[in-house]
Amino acid sequence: MFSHMMVGSNDIDRSKKFYDATFAALGAAPAIVDPRGRLIYSHNGGRFLVTKPIDGQPATHANGATIGFLMSGAEQANAWHAAGVANGGTAIEDAPGIRQGAAGQMYLAYLRDPDGNKLCALHRVPAA
Repeated sequence: MFSHMMVGSNDIDRSKKFYDATFAALGAAPAIVDPRGRLIYSHNGGRFLVTKPIDGQPATHANGATIGFLMSGAEQANAWHAAGVANGGTAIEDAPGIRQGAAGQMYLAYLRDPDGNKLCALHRVPAA
């Protein structure tokens, strides 16, 4: 359904440090910087981009929005979360762990990136 996700940033260098570290925890390569200065991450068929807003206004996070990244397991979610906190992100919500949802058990970890965008690491726990 989605071709890519893009978030705004007020400091591309700060965002590159944060996202290079969190995506490295997923096995992804560091960003490619395009001629417009946007960060482009490609991994497992998906694309994630970071840009200064083209309208010249400050980047702001979307209230109520969350961008979720699929994890292979709790270990990868924990590595992603730790990399984010160590590189300018903020731990939010409950501590990383299993939550019971309508679709079954999920291992979740939440961060805000340096610009305030809400991110989630998600691993669907297989049914026993």
